[in-house]
Amino acid sequence: MAKVGFIGLGIMGMPMALNLQKGGHTLFVNDRKAPSGELVSGGATVCANAAEVAKAADIIIIMVPDTPHVEDVLFGANGVSQGISAGKTVVDMSSISPIATKEFAQKIKALGAEYLDAPVSGGEVGAKAGSLTIMVGGSESAFNAVKPLFELMGKNITLVGGNGDGQTTKVANQIIVALNIQAVAEAMLFASRAGADPAKVREALMGGFASSRILEVHGERMIKRTFNPGFRIELHQKDLNLALQGARSMSISLPNTATAQELMNACAGNGLSGMDHSALCRAIEIMSNHEIAKG
Repeated sequence: MAKVGFIGLGIMGMPMALNLQKGGHTLFVNDRKAPSGELVSGGATVCANAAEVAKAADIIIIMVPDTPHVEDVLFGANGVSQGISAGKTVVDMSSISPIATKEFAQKIKALGAEYLDAPVSGGEVGAKAGSLTIMVGGSESAFNAVKPLFELMGKNITLVGGNGDGQTTKVANQIIVALNIQAVAEAMLFASRAGADPAKVREALMGGFASSRILEVHGERMIKRTFNPGFRIELHQKDLNLALQGARSMSISLPNTATAQELMNACAGNGLSGMDHSALCRAIEIMSNHEIAKG
């Protein structure tokens, strides 16, 4: 069994860490908030900072919201870089900039450690069920060493390429998810405004070519008005910003991604940043002066 560090015990990180603990691994954890009793009662050691985690663990997993948070965990005061040593592996499972990821990987490798970027998809439900999709960038040897841990947290686990490629894949994933949410929101609004029962319309569409996981899960959220996160709009805004920044740097056009981002911006402007990203439908509803369904 491995000595595993886990930094970042939020909506996603906590259930992921619990699945590792249930798999028999020894955990050393750190979070800006005190970890829950369940993790501690299971035997996890709470460390004062990221450097302590890096000293105690052989594999250090990071799961925090954004690029600056990862940079601080790695290279800030009492960061991982101050406790890491040769032979250890850092695994960043956050969703951050692919460009910054390559820089972080170079710095950690210069200290003699391995680095994997391994962002995930599947949300809180997937984190709890251990069924996340995990997109990995890094060396094959480091991937094979950490794969048994990935298998406790996810089901679809792919080594995409070198450092940064995992994050690039996650950005691509977030483009697809955002555009699908937008499509489902527009379809459900159209059906509702035309006088059809959106729940029945969704049921019918689930049996056809329009069927998707987004229609299944987020279509239901739109109808039942259950917008508690899940995955917050503000986090998806961050991911689409990474997509649009990358598009500018590569001189390519992502017109529909830009539209989805503007809809999320409209949600944020109406105080909905903390809601689930399925609440993207609220921007379209506000513009149309019609709600898909009443809560």
